[in-house]
Amino acid sequence: MKKLCKSNTQKMICGVCGGIAEYFNIDVTLVRLVAVVLGVTGGSGLLLYFLAAVIMPEE
Repeated sequence: MKKLCKSNTQKMICGVCGGIAEYFNIDVTLVRLVAVVLGVTGGSGLLLYFLAAVIMPEE
């Protein structure tokens, strides 16, 4: 069973986007682009990113 956790290999800030990309088996660049778009349009993406960084366990 797969477990959602922060990535140690695809890490830029906290590894959240890398962990999500590994969990769903998609390219990490797509996840990062979505995170940037959410962050720029309204700022809710930044809040969600930092909440995920606190909640998600390390790999």
